[in-house]
Amino acid sequence: MKPTDLRVAMFSGNYNYVRDGANQALNMLARHLLDAGVTLRVYSPTIAEPAFEPTGDLVDVPAFALPAGRGEYRLGKGLPRIVRDDLAAYKPNLIHVSAPDVTGHRAVSYARDNGIPCLASLHTRFETYPRYYGIGFLEPLAVYLSKRFYNRVDHVVVPGRGMKELVREWGVETPISIWSRGVNHDRFTPARRSLEWRRSLGIADDEVAVSFLGRLVLEKGLDIFSEVAAELKARGVRHKILVIGDGPARDWFAERVPDAVFAGFQTGDHLGRAVASMDIFFNPSVTETFGNVTLEAMACGVPVVAAHASGAVGLVDEGETGFLVGPRDVKAYADAIQKLCENDEVRHRLGTNGHAKAKGFVWDRINQAVLDAYLGIAKP
Repeated sequence: MKPTDLRVAMFSGNYNYVRDGANQALNMLARHLLDAGVTLRVYSPTIAEPAFEPTGDLVDVPAFALPAGRGEYRLGKGLPRIVRDDLAAYKPNLIHVSAPDVTGHRAVSYARDNGIPCLASLHTRFETYPRYYGIGFLEPLAVYLSKRFYNRVDHVVVPGRGMKELVREWGVETPISIWSRGVNHDRFTPARRSLEWRRSLGIADDEVAVSFLGRLVLEKGLDIFSEVAAELKARGVRHKILVIGDGPARDWFAERVPDAVFAGFQTGDHLGRAVASMDIFFNPSVTETFGNVTLEAMACGVPVVAAHASGAVGLVDEGETGFLVGPRDVKAYADAIQKLCENDEVRHRLGTNGHAKAKGFVWDRINQAVLDAYLGIAKP
């Protein structure tokens, strides 16, 4: 079978209505597939004014807004008749599911009922979310449901070695391969560093900018970040907290890091400038399966201090491109950041090493791994 023989139905819980690392990866994959001659149709909830234009043919999945202050996200209502009729007319010969939500589960069942090969990509550690919203007792159930979901498909692709090991620990027996992530090296480069931009935010040239990058939601480890910031302040470490991004937890976070500079949501080349203008990237989140923001920081020559978790394992090399710390070890995080703040030589060396490693992450080669996985399970 050739790529031009494939008719792929891709299911996403959020393909383009709120920008995040997962849907950026899916849209990059979609472009690679279309360029290779694959016929592609994407099924996802939509809104009137999405964050960006979708790549490929997008079909709306009826959905409702999530509760508990997360109404910017939509939860698809499975596969109602209008979607099933569209699928029947489209006649896919391969189904790709990207989230274990209601629609993802129904899409897997549709594939099994109709004898269609099915691949699942894993983008987010949803099983960790309950711990951030006071319902941590549900985490074992979330792991069980994830195990069941990924054992019902023909192939799973995960972003890195750490996630592959974790999924095997869950008890998933389905064949697994790696779909890493790439980076736009024209956008994310040390050359975009701007002292002028930093000064406009009130960051002195000799201040070390310890930075957060991402959506401001609790599951990104904002509680740990704020505790580490307080620890650095108590130690008298000269630094400035720089926050790049926005989200529903902004006010909550701002109360806990009152001396921080909030640069707001950045996109395009402005985002590249913001990342390159960091001095240290601090990522205590354990919910990422890869951590696109970590790779973007490395590409900009910024050393990383990150949680020793699935998203950073295999990407950050301990003592070479950054430091990996126990996910909730506030003092160890502060030790690592203090070392980088007070030792320019180490900070610059780790940043240079990270930039060199990031050069190997190129989208076309990385996305080809998914197309190869498609061809491996497709039926002639």
